[in-house]
Amino acid sequence: MNKRIKKLWSQAGGHYDSGNQHTWPQYTIDDPEKFAELIILKCVAICEEYGELGSGETCAGEILLYFGDEE
Repeated sequence: MNKRIKKLWSQAGGHYDSGNQHTWPQYTIDDPEKFAELIILKCVAICEEYGELGSGETCAGEILLYFGDEE
């Protein structure tokens, strides 16, 4: 999981159960609505910062860079 997404996931009550020999590992979240809200708020903040440049593509590009795969 991308470290930036993982940070938002944790803020929304995300937790990880590594499982055992009888169960699969699971990522769970206590408040999925809060998780979605945090992602949207971050996207808005990015667009507010880069939207002043007058390019919707720049805003979209910055969101993709922020949430993109870091590996």
